[in-house]
Amino acid sequence: MGKQDPKYQLSLWRKKLHEIIYEADTPMGKAFDVALLLAILLSVGCVMLESVEYYGGNYQHELMIAEWVFTIIFTIEYVLRIICVKKPIRYILSFYGLVDLLSIVPTYLGLFVTNASFLRSIRTIRLLRVFRIFKLARYIKEANVLMEALKASRPRILVFLFGVLVMVTILGTLMYLIEDYEETKFTSIPRSIYWAVVTLTTVGYGDISPQTEIGQFFSSIIMIIGYAIIAVPTGIVSVELARKSGIPPSTQACMNCSQEGHDADAEYCKFCGEQLNP
Repeated sequence: MGKQDPKYQLSLWRKKLHEIIYEADTPMGKAFDVALLLAILLSVGCVMLESVEYYGGNYQHELMIAEWVFTIIFTIEYVLRIICVKKPIRYILSFYGLVDLLSIVPTYLGLFVTNASFLRSIRTIRLLRVFRIFKLARYIKEANVLMEALKASRPRILVFLFGVLVMVTILGTLMYLIEDYEETKFTSIPRSIYWAVVTLTTVGYGDISPQTEIGQFFSSIIMIIGYAIIAVPTGIVSVELARKSGIPPSTQACMNCSQEGHDADAEYCKFCGEQLNP
């Protein structure tokens, strides 16, 4: 295939576009990321200002213009991300793909839902624009390390949560038996379990409280247990973070599956086997 072949030129163009959009190892890639970060922060700031009565009432026109500018920018970015990958459907259905789509859809939906009876629905849809803040995650290298640590800790965290669920069920049932009389608010086992969850997590809303001395003594024990179990999930994730932190991932993203987090010296994608720099 010659360098003048249109297919060859298109392939080079897609590779260059992919390098700029999905990677940050080049000056153009870093500039693209910085510009997009600034656009995300400004767009989220506009959404927040719109919810303030003073700014939403006096600067509605200006905020609407800014919203459409950011929407067009994010739409172009979304289309370019689809164009420069080999399997667009994987990106579209990925977490970041859905976040990117969610960041632009609300504004376009507002064009079609114009009936006065749907004004509240439009407002709710437009508030979904704040989810653009999730787009920031892909530009924080440590976010990939944290996600990997959480994935590796998932089985142990699930076992821990199941244990907590069993514990609050038993504790709530016991408190219902202890405080089961008309003057208290422990009127049912589910309500008592709610109290156990609030107490065990050390939140303590105070809307339900034991009245008997036995109940108060029992609730004190539960609060102490709550402080003890807080450290468990923290320790689980911390161990995995320590394991992952020693291997800094590169910013390369596979053109075939759009996965990130490859080793700095990787030549092939560890998820699908595609060559990273063909």
